Amino acid sequence: MAGPRRDTRGIVDAPELFARVRFRRREPYAEPLRRYVEHYWLIDWDLAEPYATHVVPHPSVNLVFQRYGAEPGSGFGSGSGFGELAGIGLELFTRKLAGTGRVCGVQFRPGGFRPFAPGRPVSHWTGRRLPHTEVFPDASGGAPGGRGGPGVPGTPGTSRAAGGARAAEGSGLPAVPGSAGAPAAVLGPADEDERVTALDAFLLAAGPEPDPQADLAMGLVHRIRTDRTIRRVSGFAAEEGVSVRSLQRLFAAYVGVSPKWVLLRYRVHEALERATRDTAVDWARLAAELGYSDQAHLVREFTATVGVPPTAYAR
Repeated sequence: MAGPRRDTRGIVDAPELFARVRFRRREPYAEPLRRYVEHYWLIDWDLAEPYATHVVPHPSVNLVFQRYGAEPGSGFGSGSGFGELAGIGLELFTRKLAGTGRVCGVQFRPGGFRPFAPGRPVSHWTGRRLPHTEVFPDASGGAPGGRGGPGVPGTPGTSRAAGGARAAEGSGLPAVPGSAGAPAAVLGPADEDERVTALDAFLLAAGPEPDPQADLAMGLVHRIRTDRTIRRVSGFAAEEGVSVRSLQRLFAAYVGVSPKWVLLRYRVHEALERATRDTAVDWARLAAELGYSDQAHLVREFTATVGVPPTAYAR
């Protein structure tokens, strides 16, 4: 797999965000995780005035450890912080940043999260944000309620998690406390390399289970993202030798949204990045390049997703 992306797709007004926060993308050190993880994203800020950041979400599940609320100049947040599992966001995501804070996030590849929580289709998490402890078993004592992974009632919560913990130990990574203690272990180190290492240890302790269907889903989404010739789901399914219904079932189970949603979202990401780079975009030409029926279709979709028309956003 290639290293972390360097584009700004999905970030609304990326130059303004980067002027206010320290934003980095890092790839896992642990090689087994790279097939599932797009990148880690690390943000630190120390703001004299509050700032609202906006993101058009990718078709990706994110695991986010975060700490907010300290006064400016007092260090990167206080307390142990908290973690949450964010399913694919269907609408524009907005977060207000103030004072000082720190975020350490995991963006899974589209299709890459299911091996970490195989008991549920990924569509189960879509549009939801919930404490990470409700999703990941506690390697030191089982998942809340004495269950194993989500959707697998009655199985010992320690079996799969403990196996992952042993894998983390065998890799030479430091042990991360049970799931409830992970936020402090991930957010605490001042050195960002140590934070990357702690994220590696947590994910290895979660025990990803290899799944050929997950590999298939990741490959299909990658093709949609990179192949401009894909204009319709029906044609894409035919090229892949599957029915549209089979493709839809695979995406619901492993990606969390439909193939059409993925196709449309990547079009908006491309338009958003073009508008960020160039205030003189030929919108009619871009609409044709991206497979829209006409410029008006692009304008409607961009406006519905970002909140303003593309020409106004570019200005």
